[in-house]
Amino acid sequence: MKNSGIGGQAVIEGIMMKNKEKYAVSIRLSDGSIITDVKEYRSITEKYKWLGLPFIRGSVNFIESMIVGMRTLTYSADFFEDEEDTSKEKKADKSAEDSVKNPSGEQAGTKEKTGEEKGFMTGWVLFGTIALSMVLAIGLFMLLPQLVAEGLCTLLDFEVGGKFCAFVEGVMRLVIFIIYVLLISLMNDIKRTFMYHGAEHKSINCLEHGLELTVENVRKSSKEHKRCGTSFMIIVMVIAIIVFMLIPPITGFHPVINFLLRFGLRLLMLPVISGISYEFLKLAGRSNNPIVNILSKPGMWMQGLTTKEPDDSMIEVAIASIEAVFDWRAFLEENFGEKNK
Repeated sequence: MKNSGIGGQAVIEGIMMKNKEKYAVSIRLSDGSIITDVKEYRSITEKYKWLGLPFIRGSVNFIESMIVGMRTLTYSADFFEDEEDTSKEKKADKSAEDSVKNPSGEQAGTKEKTGEEKGFMTGWVLFGTIALSMVLAIGLFMLLPQLVAEGLCTLLDFEVGGKFCAFVEGVMRLVIFIIYVLLISLMNDIKRTFMYHGAEHKSINCLEHGLELTVENVRKSSKEHKRCGTSFMIIVMVIAIIVFMLIPPITGFHPVINFLLRFGLRLLMLPVISGISYEFLKLAGRSNNPIVNILSKPGMWMQGLTTKEPDDSMIEVAIASIEAVFDWRAFLEENFGEKNK
């Protein structure tokens, strides 16, 4: 297995693939065609080299991945809004003779926004979505587990904020995450997104195991990958348990103040935890060491929930996205030679 350096993300009826500073979003439209958009994203680490240092780059990469991810999700969502609007317009045209006119004598309808207005709104929507997502994530996966764990420790007469309490908090965080994934997987749109997620992994695995990028080869490749964002989340949660257990309990103030101080300290430790997690994920992506493979298993098992087997049309979308940003033939020739034939 050879690390290609490609990363990706499933979007609405499509897939984003990123290679270095270029990323492409390929989307399957309702008429069956595939449209691909290629853009560039320059990491802030190119300007500030120190942000690319080990254990620092993890947090930077996570934030930048969120920005690119939200952009691609917004891009894919806009396509289906436009198609829905077009469909409504066609229906309106068919019934034009019976349409109601406004007092000025013009046919009633909706005013199309200009490109400048759309860009302004998209920017604010993107910012608002990222901010809201972070607040909800912190509330659901940080605040709620701490509340539950410390409440249980108080009832059971264990030291609040101690090692056992931190362990219970970590377990609660994992349980909440699993329940959350199970619940959203019941939604039809999410099921299809998980299928595209599977297509993304299978196509990357296909290349990294030396096979030509064809529908047949991708279909028989694994839908689990060690560099997946799901694995990153599991690694973060496991490392958080260890780190939080090492933090001495904060006591001596009012219980509410103690709770807020412990919560604030956990937020401050997130960059450290994400930095460690990123380095492990990076190591796992390029290593076949048995110990690393064993440590990667929990994340791989969790991918059983977040990835589903795709159909051939989804695999075609993944291939289109890769080919837009990556010369896979040169990669196979350089790393596998004749073995891929």
